[in-house]
Amino acid sequence: MSGKKPTSKAKPASKAKPASKAKPKAKPKADRRARRTRDALGDALMELMQERPFKTITVQDVLDRAEVGRSTFYTHYRDKDDLFMSDVEDFWEMISSMIERNGEDSNRVAPVRELFTHIAEAKIFREALMASGKVHDVMELGQGQFARAIKRRLMKLSPAQGTKSGQFAAAAHALAGALFSSLSWWVDRGMPISAAEMDTAFHRLVWAGVNASLQEPAVKPAKPANR
Repeated sequence: MSGKKPTSKAKPASKAKPASKAKPKAKPKADRRARRTRDALGDALMELMQERPFKTITVQDVLDRAEVGRSTFYTHYRDKDDLFMSDVEDFWEMISSMIERNGEDSNRVAPVRELFTHIAEAKIFREALMASGKVHDVMELGQGQFARAIKRRLMKLSPAQGTKSGQFAAAAHALAGALFSSLSWWVDRGMPISAAEMDTAFHRLVWAGVNASLQEPAVKPAKPANR
């Protein structure tokens, strides 16, 4: 759902307010320009990471590849690490919210199939990421983004009544952890089953847990042993 919205024709401005219609348009244009700049810088860094070790890449290398000026770079980022983590965060936000953005009518709480497919196709970048020593930071950031997205889906889809937001957050955190653990297992084992099968298995786990929570009584705290 990335199509441009149709623009309506602007009405002629009255003489009393000649500039009132023009000012609001400046910020969206600036935002789009900044977005294109950030995308160019992020793409340049990702390309360079697949060509040589991360530690050998300089900000100037990124600027040359992206054809962006140094002052523009430092308007958005502190250094190449800041650029890297910002680009990674954008990726995780984009893919974790895919179901919501696409308006998908299903009981899925996370786009597992799409995520696993993307990881499977990015072999060169996976190797570059491993070599960079940033895998832990990247996965931790992704797990947090997916936890937030899963929480939103659970709140929308769960039949549970009167469930508190904190309970959904706790469940989402656990499910995101299970998802990323499954992803690591899947990659380490050579992707023994398809991304679609991993999606199905994950959502069976999700809804088995949700349904069980509706049927089983809450666990009572253990009574202190008599002395």
